Amino acid sequence: MSAIKVPVDQQTGQHPGSSVDQQTGQRPDASVDLRSNLAGLTLANPIAVASGTFASGREFAQLRANQLAADGWPGQGGMPGTGARSNGDSAQAASTSQTDNTFTGEKSERPGSLTGRPGSAPDGFAPDPAPASSALLQGIGALFTKGVSFDPWPGNAGVRITETASGMLNSIGLMNPGVEGFCANDLAWLADCPVPVIVNVCGQKTIDYMAVIERLEEEPAVAGYELNISCPNVCCGGMAFGTDPDAAADVTGRCRSVTRRPLLVKLTPNITEVSEVARAVEAAGADGISLINTVAGMAIDIKARRPLFERKVAGLSGPAIKPIALWAVYRVAQAVQVPLVGLGGIRTAADVVEFMLAGASVVAIGTDNFTQPGHVFELADELRAWCAAEGVNDIKALVGALE
Repeated sequence: MSAIKVPVDQQTGQHPGSSVDQQTGQRPDASVDLRSNLAGLTLANPIAVASGTFASGREFAQLRANQLAADGWPGQGGMPGTGARSNGDSAQAASTSQTDNTFTGEKSERPGSLTGRPGSAPDGFAPDPAPASSALLQGIGALFTKGVSFDPWPGNAGVRITETASGMLNSIGLMNPGVEGFCANDLAWLADCPVPVIVNVCGQKTIDYMAVIERLEEEPAVAGYELNISCPNVCCGGMAFGTDPDAAADVTGRCRSVTRRPLLVKLTPNITEVSEVARAVEAAGADGISLINTVAGMAIDIKARRPLFERKVAGLSGPAIKPIALWAVYRVAQAVQVPLVGLGGIRTAADVVEFMLAGASVVAIGTDNFTQPGHVFELADELRAWCAAEGVNDIKALVGALE
């Protein structure tokens, strides 16, 4: 990093003005209702979406607009599955099941989330000017952005994405425009977003994570944070934090000290026992845990007899990792009390139910959106139909309900 703007006490490692409780690691004014808000699941649809290349939601919105236009729907406003169509200059959708948002306690049409993944634009985020309205995100419960660092990150050289037999490998390297670029462009576009915006935060050092959060605390459009301590595609930071319970707890606790907003931590499956790290970040003040990030994998160019990716290792996502993700969610659900976000290969309503039974309160869909942008809205209806057919009146009863 070129310039850190967050002063830190060299002995305690804490931000001087944070007034952190030394026993709990939390600010006294950090909302005591954060965890109860996260745990108070009253959802008609728990689907959160990890949206592939759509880092800030803009590319997703544009594809959604194109899809709706092709289907005879207006380019903005209502969309299939929300029970509403645009009435011209209004983007308001009819409320089908207005419920509490799992992450923020706010009202939301459908508590799902759109999680940003590697961008196809030069900086990893959608290009300016924004081609479609953020109103097109109506119908998901939250938007999770791609990782945001303090300074711009160029990402990895060479091949960045390749398809596998049951998913894909990516070696993007957390390419992003830095927090100032994110605020000026992507977050500005999301200012009127109809759903909560959860920013995925990345860094090479603990203070990097803190610096991003300190800057974003000034932005009212941000509803919460997800600490990315699990990416296998960077040389420093990332997964290095997520494989060590002490390091994971340290970065979580220090980030907890500089925000009153909901704080989630995204963990890696590339470890012998993920539940140990989960317990550590819960004790350090995490309000929720996301499981899982990509699984470390590799591809080889047999003609060149060389690894396909410059860094050799890449992150595997898609249906291939679903059994691994389910196991991780189940294991962690037995170890912690905070809500879990499950992700990894989810494509169908049955997949959603599996993750909820394993212990996830919310699920996130990512790789599926590469080929089916907007499928999340259909999944919401499919899940509702499944619940009706199975006599499930309260979807939160599915969470951790394995017999």
